[in-house]
Amino acid sequence: MTGPSNPTDRRTFIKQAGALASASFFGFSFRPKPKFRMGLQLFTIREPMSKDVKGTLKQVAALGYQNLETYGFDGPQMKYYGYDAKEFQKILVDLKLTTTSGHYDFNSLLNKSEDDLNRYVDQCIEGAHALKQDYITWPWLDPQSRTIEKFKLVAEKLNHIGARLKGTRVGLAYHNHDFEFIDHDGKIGYDVIMNETDPKLVKLQIDLYWAVHSSKLSPHELFLKQPGRYVMWHVKDMDKKTRDYTELGNGSIDYKPILPDAKLAGMENYFIEQGGNFAKDPMQSITDSAAFWKQNLEKYLG
Repeated sequence: MTGPSNPTDRRTFIKQAGALASASFFGFSFRPKPKFRMGLQLFTIREPMSKDVKGTLKQVAALGYQNLETYGFDGPQMKYYGYDAKEFQKILVDLKLTTTSGHYDFNSLLNKSEDDLNRYVDQCIEGAHALKQDYITWPWLDPQSRTIEKFKLVAEKLNHIGARLKGTRVGLAYHNHDFEFIDHDGKIGYDVIMNETDPKLVKLQIDLYWAVHSSKLSPHELFLKQPGRYVMWHVKDMDKKTRDYTELGNGSIDYKPILPDAKLAGMENYFIEQGGNFAKDPMQSITDSAAFWKQNLEKYLG
């Protein structure tokens, strides 16, 4: 490679080249800025959050997490983690954090009246607006609600909620665990959720750990069934021996072939999560997972 012929330009060229060489020597990265903000599901750090919300979130931001998914919501009081919704949003803004989704307790309304459900949905809309969330997510089914008949009822409720959200600038998603993939005489609950809900009203938040753990189909095969619908991903690893949760990089899930499917899936946001089985404690686990993600996996995200 030849440099400029003008002496002044040549000196500038040499300085710039030297700066680049110095940056490379000291380990600075010139990789393109990630397309997606690194996310964290706050359930992972529920214990630290229960003791010190502001201090914990400050540590989260310092680790490089930018986008959060909340869990838990006091609808009647309009509170998150003991703070009024607007006050909690100010904490996030001050730390340059966002939250694009929250897990809300729709399971407890499954067998309640439509009026009760509508009241709670309206509270969720108000809370989501206060936090500027894009989605409210149905995260759980109790053991009594995991039959095919109940999955059909869940699908009806999801369609109802999704219709009520139209025009609110808030979308609805359903989050899976392992029980959606249990075989019930040739039928599985996840097929009911996918096929009996309106894709325009109900999106999917795929928990990749549970999909790998319990589904007969690979994540790629699931994405191919309904491309563009898996708008959020939960990213966590699986212990090689116990198949329990573990820190990213410590387990058996190979994310390298999964991450390039982000476009196929329609992924808008991902959230790193670890429900338990921490090597030391939750804060050390999210530290280790963030480091492994940034160093080894983020570049594969399509």
